[in-house]
Amino acid sequence: MSALEREKPELPEGARQVGTKRGRKGPVRILVRVVLALLLLGGAAGTAGFLHFAETVAALETPREPKADAIVVLTGGYQRIDRAIDLLKNGAGERLLISGANPATSGNLLRKLTQSSSALFECCVDMGYEAVDTIGNANEAARWISDHQYRRVLVVTNNYHMPRSLLELKVSDPQTEFIAYPVVNSDLKNGNWLREPGVMKAMLSEYLKYCLARLRAFAGARSWSGLRGDMTGS
Repeated sequence: MSALEREKPELPEGARQVGTKRGRKGPVRILVRVVLALLLLGGAAGTAGFLHFAETVAALETPREPKADAIVVLTGGYQRIDRAIDLLKNGAGERLLISGANPATSGNLLRKLTQSSSALFECCVDMGYEAVDTIGNANEAARWISDHQYRRVLVVTNNYHMPRSLLELKVSDPQTEFIAYPVVNSDLKNGNWLREPGVMKAMLSEYLKYCLARLRAFAGARSWSGLRGDMTGS
C-alpha cells in the first residue's frame, strides 16, 4: 500500500450508505420519468386523435344527389330508417336492407311507423335480423350485397357511427364502393357539443371503438362475426 493510499481518509459509514441508496434510486427515477413521459405522449396522441376524429365526423355531409345500386341502413334509431326509406322512395337505390333489426320488430310494423306503402316493402325492403353489432351489420350487409351482385351501396347511419361502419364494411367487403349518407343527430360543427355530457360520452365511446376496429383491421384479427346465428350455434 502506498503512502497516498494510507493517508486517504475512509468515508464514514453513514456517508457510504447514503451513496449506496442514491446509486440504487438512480435507475428507479429514470424508469419513473420514462413511464411518465410515455403516459404524457400517449395522452397527447389520444387527445389529438380524438379531436381529428371529431373534426372528421363533423365534416361529413350527405351527398347532394345520392345514387347507388342499393341502400343499407344500420339500425339504432327510427330516424335512420326514415331517412333510408325516403332515399328508397326517391330512387337513390333499387333495394333497401335494414340491418340489425330486432327479431321482435316486423317489417309490417316498420312500414306503419314510416307510413310507407305495402307495395314498397314487399318489392324493395329486406329485413336483416342476424346482426347484433357493427361487425354483424358489415357481415350481414356483405352477404346481402353478394347475393344481389351490387357494386355501389349507400350506407345510412349516424354521423359519429359512420367512420367505424365504413371501416367494418370495407373489411367484410373490399370490392364494393360504399357511399356515406350520415344522419346528424347532434351538430358537431361548433364546439358546443364539448359541453354536452351525453354527446361527449357518445363521441368518446365511438372513438375508442373505432380505434379498436382499426387495430383489428391492421392485425387481421377477426374471430367474432357479430351474427346471431353464430352466437346460438345454429
